[in-house]
Amino acid sequence: MPHDGQDSTMQQTLPLPGLLTLTAAALDPAGQLLESALNRVRAMVSADGKVSAALIETNQGAAHGLSWLATYVESLRQMQRWAGQLDSEGKFGETEQLILQIAFGEYLSQMVGGIPMSQGEIVRPQDLGLGPADLAGMAAPEVQQLMTQGNSQAARMRLAALLQQQAGGITFGATGLDEELEMIREQFRRYVVDKVEPFAHDWHLKDELIPMAVIEELAEMGVFGLTIPENLGGLGLSKASMVVVSEELSRGYIGVGSLGTRSEIAAELILCGGTDEQKEQWLPKIASGEILPTAVFTEPNTGSDLGSLRTRAIKDGDDYRVTGNKTWITHAARTHVMTLLARTDPETTDHRGLSMFLAEKTPGTDAAPFPTEGMTGGEIEVLGYRGMKEYELGFDNFKVKGENLLGGVEGRGFKQLMKTFESARIQTAARAIGVTQSALDIALQYAQDRKQFGKPLIAFPRVAGKLAMMAVEIMIARQLTYFSAWEKDHGRRCDLEAGMAKLLGARVAWAAADNGLQIHGGNGFALEYKISRVLCDARILNIFEGAAEIQAQVIARRLLG
Repeated sequence: MPHDGQDSTMQQTLPLPGLLTLTAAALDPAGQLLESALNRVRAMVSADGKVSAALIETNQGAAHGLSWLATYVESLRQMQRWAGQLDSEGKFGETEQLILQIAFGEYLSQMVGGIPMSQGEIVRPQDLGLGPADLAGMAAPEVQQLMTQGNSQAARMRLAALLQQQAGGITFGATGLDEELEMIREQFRRYVVDKVEPFAHDWHLKDELIPMAVIEELAEMGVFGLTIPENLGGLGLSKASMVVVSEELSRGYIGVGSLGTRSEIAAELILCGGTDEQKEQWLPKIASGEILPTAVFTEPNTGSDLGSLRTRAIKDGDDYRVTGNKTWITHAARTHVMTLLARTDPETTDHRGLSMFLAEKTPGTDAAPFPTEGMTGGEIEVLGYRGMKEYELGFDNFKVKGENLLGGVEGRGFKQLMKTFESARIQTAARAIGVTQSALDIALQYAQDRKQFGKPLIAFPRVAGKLAMMAVEIMIARQLTYFSAWEKDHGRRCDLEAGMAKLLGARVAWAAADNGLQIHGGNGFALEYKISRVLCDARILNIFEGAAEIQAQVIARRLLG
C-alpha cells in the first residue's frame, strides 16, 4: 500500500524500469563533463604550458570544485560496479535498486546544479569554466530521466519503509563484500552491541578514557595487527578487513573505532620504512597490543604544513635529544611509543630535513600522565572524539635511542609519512561510514518511536527523506572506500581514491549527524541524547587526516598533473 500522500502510480514505477541500463548510460556523459572540467581548470592554472602551484592557489575554488566533481563521478562508477556485481549474483533487490537510482538521481543533479563542498560553499559548472556546450551531454535522455525521477519523494518514502523493516540489522542493503568479510563484520557488530554501545555515551559525557579492558579485548580479537603480516605477529588480513572492522567499531563509538588508527599508522611506517631489525622488534608487540603507539606529528603553528615543523632532534653521541612542542596528539598519555617527526637537519626549512623516530616513553597514569624525563603534556578539552583524549606535548632534551631512527637514515621522515597516507585515509573514511551508520541507527529509532500529530515522525516525508538519504550516502561512501581498499590490497597506487573516500565520507558523516539531530528536534540538543555525541564526533572527520580543504587540494594536484 502507498504511504499517506503518495501517488499509487508513482509507487508502481519504483524502482525505475531498466535501471542498470539507465545508470550505465549516464556514466559516459558524467565522465565527459569531468574531462571538460579538467581541461578548463587546467587552462586556468597553467602558465607557459605548465601547471602552476601559485595559480592553483589563486583559483582554489575551481581546483577544489574539480576534486569534488571527480569524487562524484568516481562514486557513481563504484555504485554501478556494486550494482552490476549484485545483479550478477541475484542479490540486486528492491532496496539496492532504490539506493542506486536515488544516488544517481541526486549526484547527477548536483553535478549540473551545484555540488556542496561545505554548508556555505557550492561549486557550480560555471565556476569550473564550463559552458552550455560542455553540459550538452548531460541532456541525454537517460541522464535526464535519472535526474527527474531517480530521487523522487516516492522513492525516498519507499526506501524509508524498507529501512524500518531492516532496522537493527548489520547493514542496510547488500554491501557486495565476500562472505569472510561479512563474517568479520558480524563478529565485531556483536562485540560493539554488547561491550561498546551501552557505555559509549557515558564515556563521552564523563570525558573518560576508553577502559583498558576494552583495549585488551580488542587486542585479543586482533584489531591492532589486522594488516601486519603473519610472520611479524599480525593476522595478515586485507585493508578491506581493516575497513570493515573500523566501520563497525566506529558505529559503536568513534573513539573505539580509532584505537586501531595509531597502530595502523605505526605499522605502515615500520613496514614501509623500517629496517628488518625494527620490523622484528616492534611489529609483533604492536600487533599483540603489548605496546600502544601514538602519532606525534602536528605542531602548534603548522597545522597541515608538516614541512615547516620546528621540533629539533640533535645528535648526542649515538642517540638524539629532542626539543620542541607538539599538539593534537591523540591517546598520548597511555601509550608506549611515539612515531615522532622532528627536524634533524637545522639548515633546512622544508620537508627535506625531517626524520621519523620510534620514540619510547613510559605510559602514564591519571596522577602522572607524562612521567618520562624530558617530556611534559597537558590535555586539550574537546567537543567530541573524547575516548582517547587530546594533548599538547613539550619536549626538552628528550632522549631517543639512535637505533630508533626509522630506517636508520636521516632526512626520510616526510617521505616515510607520505607512504602511510593511503591507509590512514582509507581507515578514516571507514570511521566516517561507521559514524554515519550510527547517526542513522539513532535517528531511525527515534523517528519510529516519537509520535507527533498522531503519527510517528517517520511518516512525515521530510523526515523519511532525511533517513533515506542517509542510507543512500552511506552506501556511496562505503563503495568508494571499499574500492580504495581493494586497490591498496592489489598493490596499486590509490592516494587519489583514498582521498576521495575520505573527502566524501567526512561530509556525509556530518550531514547525517546534523540531520539526525534535526529529526530529534529540541531533544537532540540535550546532552542526554546520543545524537548530540554523534554530532560532536562527526565534526572532527572533516579536520583530521587532512582537513577537507587540504584533501581537495591534494586531489586537485593529482588530477591536474
